[in-house]
Amino acid sequence: MKKKVVILEGSSYNHNDLSWAKLEEICNLTIYQKTKPEEVLERSKGFEIIITNKIVFTEKIMEQLPELKYIGVGATGYNVVDLDAARSHGIIVSNIPAYSTNSVAQLTFAHILNIYSQVGLHNELVKQGEWQSRGEFSFVQGSIFELTHKKIGIVGYGSIGKAVADIAHSFGMNVFVYSSKEVTELPKWVTKMTLDDLFSSCDIISLHCPMTPDTAKMVSYSRLVKMKSSAILINTSRGGLIDEPALAQALNNQLLYAYATDVMTDEPPANENPLLKARNCYITPHLAWATKEARSRLINILIKNIQTYINESPINVVS
Repeated sequence: MKKKVVILEGSSYNHNDLSWAKLEEICNLTIYQKTKPEEVLERSKGFEIIITNKIVFTEKIMEQLPELKYIGVGATGYNVVDLDAARSHGIIVSNIPAYSTNSVAQLTFAHILNIYSQVGLHNELVKQGEWQSRGEFSFVQGSIFELTHKKIGIVGYGSIGKAVADIAHSFGMNVFVYSSKEVTELPKWVTKMTLDDLFSSCDIISLHCPMTPDTAKMVSYSRLVKMKSSAILINTSRGGLIDEPALAQALNNQLLYAYATDVMTDEPPANENPLLKARNCYITPHLAWATKEARSRLINILIKNIQTYINESPINVVS
């Protein structure tokens, strides 16, 4: 008999452009496109395997689901599951590692290139008639810059940090990293730095580290004042790495040139979040991971995780 599987947030992974057919071949599958917090318990009852993304599974929820034996987190981060509670209830928890590396690195540079070349701004100016009204073959609003020889500081040198470093190197940038890795583990063209030196000397700083108690609000006002006024900060990691009110103040006080992010502390952000109106602040809605290719990899890994659990040899276990 096929095992019962429920996906609580199907629209997170499949935008009607991918297929669940392979998963339907190996299990009795139920899919909900979205699930509200008050619906989680009722929709989870009777299932041995539950797939979640942002829905939180606490001790209180787990103790009311005696059939539950496996939680598949459809993401790399798995802080939505109380792992201690899962262990105490004999529930296996797995995640999806390294599926979006190329996509996140790509958006990191989309933000960098947009700021350095002001693509979005000039597109809007042309559509507003600015080019036509000037009567010249070319115009530039403000200044645009080259990446070659600029210093990029990368905080965290995991798979995404490394991918960003590789792209930066191909642009002819000087690459610096803050990482726990030894110098001998880094390419010769990468220079290791302290975090404060990174913030004070680099033209671009890009965050690629996990969210932990030690990294929460690591980008504080006291750290931001160390940055060059021409520097830009990029965050495609976790919103909680930033003290957002402090950053908004620093941007408005021109302590740094710009901030670009794909993540916020609260998602979606409150209308009152000061970054929404801060000077030179560019925000995308947590979409770096969501390319079709990355979501396809995610679903394939998810299926493999479930298949190996069914075969009693689970992989990517984090519990």
